[in-house]
Amino acid sequence: MNQKTFTRIAVLLAGFGLGAALQPAWAAADAKTAAVQQIELFHQLPDGKAEALKDLVDRFNAQSKDAQIVLSQNDWHAASAPHLMILEGEDEEGFLAGKPRYKPLHALMKEAGVPLQTLRPPAMMTRTPVDAKGQLLALPVGLSTPVLFLNRDALRRAGVNPDKPEVATWFDLQNTLGKMADAGQQCPYTVAEPSRVMVENLSAWHNEPVATMRGKTMAPSFNGMFQVKHVAMMASWQRARYLHVFGGKVEAEERFAAGECAVIAAPSASWVDFRSKGKVDVAVARLPYYDDFPGAPQNTIADGPALWASAGKKPAEYKAMARFVSFWLQAENQVAWQRQTGYLPLNRAGLLASQSELLGHDLENIKVAVAQLSNKPATADSSAQPVVEREKVRRIIDEELAGVWADRKAAKEALDNAVARISSGR
Repeated sequence: MNQKTFTRIAVLLAGFGLGAALQPAWAAADAKTAAVQQIELFHQLPDGKAEALKDLVDRFNAQSKDAQIVLSQNDWHAASAPHLMILEGEDEEGFLAGKPRYKPLHALMKEAGVPLQTLRPPAMMTRTPVDAKGQLLALPVGLSTPVLFLNRDALRRAGVNPDKPEVATWFDLQNTLGKMADAGQQCPYTVAEPSRVMVENLSAWHNEPVATMRGKTMAPSFNGMFQVKHVAMMASWQRARYLHVFGGKVEAEERFAAGECAVIAAPSASWVDFRSKGKVDVAVARLPYYDDFPGAPQNTIADGPALWASAGKKPAEYKAMARFVSFWLQAENQVAWQRQTGYLPLNRAGLLASQSELLGHDLENIKVAVAQLSNKPATADSSAQPVVEREKVRRIIDEELAGVWADRKAAKEALDNAVARISSGR
């Protein structure tokens, strides 16, 4: 997308009252001269997304006279933690363990007198940055959900129309993968994050529970008929050489990006990385479903890194942080963030941008991801479940699934073992 088109979108969104052209009253009030606040920001985003963050920070700093964002190498373990931190996975879990180390985002913005213009956290979004009242504790800046990416050239070689590939159901995908294998494709299908795709998201996609209430606590229960059926089918694909499971998310994505694998289930944000490498003509589609399960397709789960504010900082520093958050949420910055990172919209401005025809295929991944996430209103069984969101839980599931891929365990045994290990804390 060129600068002219980008400007047209920003102007359009401003017409909805969403752009920077309509500056809120607090902006003028805070423009008075003051000592420049240095706000440290820590992150561990991968290179492409880190560059997008740097661009955002540079734009903020260029228009901010009394506050500057400084990218920092210090994490939350430092004696003086950074003001802002983008965290996920085990790093985020460690930060949240023990006494509170953060300032709730909703409180920070309210005290600073700056509106927090985000979408209300939906039930299918990770619960980590949300409190019991549905208020944001942190800004979920890196949300994505697993979708299906396809190599259009590999589809053509197999005689499949890349504009209308038959991948709606798992049996449709199986037939398509068979055609690819017959055409000489050595790796028809791979998965970037098996536990997240096969357990968390496909269970939600079929409105099947991954946890059930036992007494007063939620306990894992992702060893039901649906999960066993899917893992067993994937095991048969692995034996038939349709499915290839690699050592980690990075390797699976690298093999798809290099053209070695024709189809991959991966986070929706990976779209930007696949396209930027330029070796694969990429199409994107919703995850397949089983049409013999009446609840499918339902919705998937959105997860990813969030922006946390450290506790114990000065009021003036919190005001500067609030202005940066508000800047991030402006319409034109939402458009740029989505285009450069592939992450999901944070507010109505970003959502409108993702649906704009002016962007062409730039945000095709977000259109598919949003449609998948909002396919039906989330239910108790299709909502995000903290009990299976922890990295330790995902690691245990992947360890047990590895036994299936090595043909050492049946699907039910692996899932039963994973549930037992998680329940006992092993």
